[in-house]
Amino acid sequence: MTLSEELSWRGFVNQTTFGDIKALDKPLTFYWGVDPSSDSMTIGNLALAMMVRHFIDHGHKAILLVGGATGMIGDPDGKNEERDLKSLEEIQKNKDGIAAQYRRIFAGQDFEIVDNYDWFKGLGYLDFLREVGKHFSMTQLLDREFVQSRIGKDGKGISYAEFSYSLIQGYDFLHLFRKKGATLQVAGADQWGNSIAGVELIRKLEGKTAHIWTGPLVINTSTGMKFGKTEGGAVWIDPNKTSVFDFYQFWLNVDDAGAPQYLKFYTLLSQEEIKHLEQETKQSPKNRAAQKKLAYEVTKIVHGKAQADAAKQATEQLNGADTAINNDMIPILSVGQSDELNIIKVLVDAKLATGQSDAKRLVSQGGVRFKDLKITDQFEPIRGEGLLQVGKRRFLRIQRKSD
Repeated sequence: MTLSEELSWRGFVNQTTFGDIKALDKPLTFYWGVDPSSDSMTIGNLALAMMVRHFIDHGHKAILLVGGATGMIGDPDGKNEERDLKSLEEIQKNKDGIAAQYRRIFAGQDFEIVDNYDWFKGLGYLDFLREVGKHFSMTQLLDREFVQSRIGKDGKGISYAEFSYSLIQGYDFLHLFRKKGATLQVAGADQWGNSIAGVELIRKLEGKTAHIWTGPLVINTSTGMKFGKTEGGAVWIDPNKTSVFDFYQFWLNVDDAGAPQYLKFYTLLSQEEIKHLEQETKQSPKNRAAQKKLAYEVTKIVHGKAQADAAKQATEQLNGADTAINNDMIPILSVGQSDELNIIKVLVDAKLATGQSDAKRLVSQGGVRFKDLKITDQFEPIRGEGLLQVGKRRFLRIQRKSD
């Protein structure tokens, strides 16, 4: 299967400057980048990373960028107000985190990591205006949708720094074209406007043609909203932000309708394997074959086989046990033998609820169970030890220690 065929059946086709996507079937040098707005990618970034993986697997040369320079400004696209500037120390920490995740997700593959701060730190302001700013009209920049939303009626305004963001990203493409031979930028659907800036610069300054390939925004089929947001917030790649167990549980609990598409986006399973899982799930939905395979494969890619095996084992224990569960994947609350626990405080302290109001809502709506019994009274103390469950996928083991 060619790359264009692979991307098409998996659903990784969005906008592109290619007149014929079969042009992707000849190896190119491309780049893809993540700005260090955090020290971890989310599963939204992961979808694009998996798309990039297919480019690499089909012989394309990959340049993976960490945006040390663009991270100093912050991408304004999609934001309705000015971002707070991050300190240089925070940006460095975030860059290190993103680079480490590149190495983990693309382990064993051929790629190069670059940081755009390396070529911006020596570039003078006047030089940038002459080489880059001179080639963009104000009309072109003002026509950007996010600029219009910020300066229009009820808009909160936009700084010159954020206004110039697309020029900075455009220069990245120009630099990588000149120094690394990159002729393609791979990006998310929301980066089309920023990416075009680079294509224009290369055309105007080098007289050459460069291209853009964007992947689609992944939508949660059950909610119609952006995929990867939960009641606890975003789903992160970093296990310190989203535990391996919670990560596994997230995928295990996706809806039947969405599971086949998520398998295409987030795993390397073949077309035949995914079709088989889709049919099996339709025939026996209670077995959740697609979700189980999805959870295992994605966790293996992100956290490694050992962690995926442990998360799978913990889940199997949950399905057939209560106080007997013994797996380090499931967090533990260790308390005294005679302690009487308030469920609201437990939920908040264990970060199973965002606050007291959220905890009370979870209890009132029947979303909290202890030892497989629904908790209906927020004032009834928790006694004994066992498994506390919140919703479908969040768990806490309460254990008693000797006083």
